[in-house]
Amino acid sequence: MNGRKTAGGGARGRGGRAQGKGDTQQRRPMFRRRKVCKFCAEKIDDINYKDTKLLMPFVPERAKILPRRISGTCALHQRKLRIAIMRARQLALIPHTSE
Repeated sequence: MNGRKTAGGGARGRGGRAQGKGDTQQRRPMFRRRKVCKFCAEKIDDINYKDTKLLMPFVPERAKILPRRISGTCALHQRKLRIAIMRARQLALIPHTSE
């Protein structure tokens, strides 16, 4: 590259939107319902590693534990959920990987 600018560049860092087009229209903010912790809503205090029916929705087929922002669990229950999933994996109740 030798410090030269390329032709047509300059869109880097702007999210790929063209400047000048459609600036007069404003987007409405999208309404997104706040996720509620399943364990708080159902008042489940003990997340048991032997209860695979409870744990499996939080482990998709790629066998990664779903993060809080996707699953909607609170911080306390996410920590308990992670420990339960790890223990279930140690006893081969839940697979470590998909294959």
